[in-house]
Amino acid sequence: MTNLLLLGFLPSGSEWIIIALVILLLFGGKKIPELMRGLGKGVKSFKDGVNDAKEEINKAKEDLDKPADSSK
Repeated sequence: MTNLLLLGFLPSGSEWIIIALVILLLFGGKKIPELMRGLGKGVKSFKDGVNDAKEEINKAKEDLDKPADSSK
C-alpha cells in the first residue's frame, strides 16, 4: 500500500523535462557537469559506506557463529 502511494508522487515524463529545464536555468550549462560529478562522488561514497556496513555485519555474524560451531 505504501509503495503505491509513493508511486503517485513520482514525476512522469513531461515533468522530468520541466525539472531538467529548471535545473538548467538555475545552474547554467557550466555548473551542471560539476554538480553531476559531485553527485557521482556522493553516490559512490554512499555505496562504499553501505558495503563497509555489510562487511561489519558479516564479520560480527561470523564471530558469533564460530563459538557455536566449535562446541559441536
